[in-house]
Amino acid sequence: MLFKKLRFNDLPSASLSAMPIVFVLLWSTGFIGAKFGLPYAEPFTFLFIRFALTLLLLIPLVIIMRIPWPTSPRLWAHIAISGFLVHGAYLGGVFYGIYLGMPAGLAALLVGLQPLLTAAFAGPLLGEQLKRQQWLGLALGLIGISLVLGSKLEIGESLFDGFGINALLCVTVALIGISLGTLYQKKYCTSMPLLSGAVIQYLAAGVLLGSGAWLFETRQVEWSSTFLLTLGWLVLILSIAAILLLMALIKKGEASRVASLFYLVPPVTALQAWWLFDERLPLLGLVGMLVAITGVVMVIRKPAYKAV
Repeated sequence: MLFKKLRFNDLPSASLSAMPIVFVLLWSTGFIGAKFGLPYAEPFTFLFIRFALTLLLLIPLVIIMRIPWPTSPRLWAHIAISGFLVHGAYLGGVFYGIYLGMPAGLAALLVGLQPLLTAAFAGPLLGEQLKRQQWLGLALGLIGISLVLGSKLEIGESLFDGFGINALLCVTVALIGISLGTLYQKKYCTSMPLLSGAVIQYLAAGVLLGSGAWLFETRQVEWSSTFLLTLGWLVLILSIAAILLLMALIKKGEASRVASLFYLVPPVTALQAWWLFDERLPLLGLVGMLVAITGVVMVIRKPAYKAV
């Protein structure tokens, strides 16, 4: 009963302030996880297994903690649609794009365009009005992630070397999916219980990706220790911890402010790649990270009001 009564406003202000930081740190590991896991399983098969394991953990948790389920069939449908977009389209597109040869860093850059797309539609769909400072912050974020990934290219290289149009289309689907999913969930799903809502979303996305695995893949998996460890991380940290944080942030904040956090993912991913794979980040990349962080702060910072 105590869990049911808990609200975000009951949390200490320090905990609320830390939520975006923790989310970015966790979310950025998804691209690293894809790099580790895709050599051992095809993307739709990989994601279907991930969602199935996540549901095996979440469903008993919902039952044990007596978390309420949505009572309206319409809300169930809205939650399922958001699951198709946020989990099915986004993760399926990113994983398949990387599987087809797109570098994980470039995938992170293209998906990092989400804040611009979200901000462009947040006004007509949600009635959110961005101030000039926030639009400037969005622009700085785009410049920042471009500097981070552009600094990693050698002279004469192209960002589009090594993969075809199909990989680009897959990541474009991911970009549209996460952008529309963020807006859709903010508009129609803010009243959903987080845990039971996540179960519905994963069920919907699992059906979509499972169908894709059945129709288009061999469904063969090499059960190595690396794959199992990667799968465990993606299930526990990404599919449960990070997604619940994302839904909590969407529920308590403006969609455009939440979307701006994705600008921080490519720089943080670059740092993780440096630590794990010894991928060097030049000075230009470090400057780009600072620019991106500055842009995000400009978007998410609430204006100060003068006392009267």
